[in-house]
Amino acid sequence: MNLLAVQDLKVHFPVQPDWLGRPGAVVRAVDGVSFTVRPGETVGLVGESGCGKSTLGRAIVRLESPTAGSIRFEGRDLAQLSGAELRAARQRLQMIFQDPYGSLDPRWTAGEIVGEALLLREQRESPSARRDRVAGLLRDVGLDPAVMSRYPHEFSGGQRQRLGIARALAVEPRLLVCDEVVSALDVSVQAQVVNLLASLQRARGLSYLFIAHDLAVVEHLSHRILVMYLGRVVESGTPAQICGAPLHPYTQALLSAVPEPVPGVARCTRVMLQGDVPSPLHPPSGCPFHPRCPVAESRCREQVPPLEDAGDGRQVACWRVGT
Repeated sequence: MNLLAVQDLKVHFPVQPDWLGRPGAVVRAVDGVSFTVRPGETVGLVGESGCGKSTLGRAIVRLESPTAGSIRFEGRDLAQLSGAELRAARQRLQMIFQDPYGSLDPRWTAGEIVGEALLLREQRESPSARRDRVAGLLRDVGLDPAVMSRYPHEFSGGQRQRLGIARALAVEPRLLVCDEVVSALDVSVQAQVVNLLASLQRARGLSYLFIAHDLAVVEHLSHRILVMYLGRVVESGTPAQICGAPLHPYTQALLSAVPEPVPGVARCTRVMLQGDVPSPLHPPSGCPFHPRCPVAESRCREQVPPLEDAGDGRQVACWRVGT
């Protein structure tokens, strides 16, 4: 049974009318995405900046309102919930944000930041018991409970991200949406945080939607990987499939940009993409990747390729696959 099932999710942002009163266009940040997350599974979501992956994560936890589609979590459609029902569902579905400083209240101590969630969840718990639970959560993420009296500016970037993880764990969630949680950290600290997330998953049976632009990091942690481009998923599969034998030209380009783990031994042929990701305000016709695709043909400019089964559980949206 799936813990999370997203079906044809769309998040569009209308643009304000111009000074003549003419209606504005629509920014199609997320444009028809479907996927599932099973209990105890990590699904990686990778793509360039501007592809819509963070908007997708925020829509799943309802920080952004979906335009269309369904978000079924534990059997309930979050897109239809509001008020107390949505707050209750969010206790089982938490988000860890990209900025480990901006996501923390600078006026609160570490103990208050983590303890607030406990206060909301366990209103009858005594202050001493709540303090003990905060100490336990800090230990779980590798922080000394003695730091409870410190403020966010007194921590390093990696420590602040650990604090954010502890805050998310306080309400005992089943699914964590991790939005670029290591992108602002040094490489050595990135590895520590990724290993921490893997350890917490084994100990607590957590599921993750792990959003990142670094395919190497996603490969290390994920059970399945979704590759996103301009609001759509263009390829999905296991890490071995995506990183070992990518089918979509965009996935091949992403993989070729990963630094060589062994100097002089390339994982794939270098692919140099021309130009930037097109604007979701004015997406190209046909396949959204065709203006930058080195193997695009006339059909790619006219028709949008569907995300179809390519065998062994992988899916690809490309007219050239299988031809």
